[in-house]
Amino acid sequence: MDDSQLLRYSRQILLPQVDVAGQDALLGARALLIGAGGLGSPAAIYLAAAGVGQLVIADPDRVELSNLQRQILHHQSDLGRQKVASATDTLSMINPDVRVTPVAERLQGKRLEEEIARADVVLDCSDNFDTRFAVNAACVAHGTPLVSGAAVRLEGQIAVFLPGRDDSPCYACLYHAGEQEDQTCSENGVLSPIVGIIGSLQALEALKVLLGLGETLCGRLVVFDGTVHEWRTLKLHRDPHCPVCGDNPRQP
Repeated sequence: MDDSQLLRYSRQILLPQVDVAGQDALLGARALLIGAGGLGSPAAIYLAAAGVGQLVIADPDRVELSNLQRQILHHQSDLGRQKVASATDTLSMINPDVRVTPVAERLQGKRLEEEIARADVVLDCSDNFDTRFAVNAACVAHGTPLVSGAAVRLEGQIAVFLPGRDDSPCYACLYHAGEQEDQTCSENGVLSPIVGIIGSLQALEALKVLLGLGETLCGRLVVFDGTVHEWRTLKLHRDPHCPVCGDNPRQP
């Protein structure tokens, strides 16, 4: 790091759990964010500000006026632009050290597998179960840590999955394909700070994974109810019959 970087990241470097070695590790890390909307916005902003060197951001959508209530990566002047282009501009202004790779498509198939294989951590900031299940399966296949978040109405949740760890479940241990209905902000509404809270926590957990810092939320699901400001932590266990990560997958 040069003198400018040492000053920029000085408040993190002061933390004994980070220090210069940890900051160097962040600068050399690669994070993949699925979604540049309500959750992806605060997550990407804090990862960029913290100095995660490479951010790959995938989102096929364009900026709409209804996004601006909660998607803080984007501005009035970005209406009609690809979200990943808007995100790239915003993050480059926050921290020019960070290399942002915009992917203006829904990652799937071979491209999804390739990007997850290259990532040091994946943040699922999507809003539909098809994407969540596909991302989870690829993370399990490639042993890539996954930070999963969701938010709608005045509620949010977050969990961390660490493939390869004996005590870590995966997303498919918690939710089963075909049994869930998508609940999107466009259909159910959301109070804007809810996505900010959950997306910021996703950034925190991703940084902890990259730094090997503290205890992640692996094996736990944290649920937030903004109506009464209540936090609940639920224990998660690996399902030995899970069709994705189990030792004895269920038979179809």
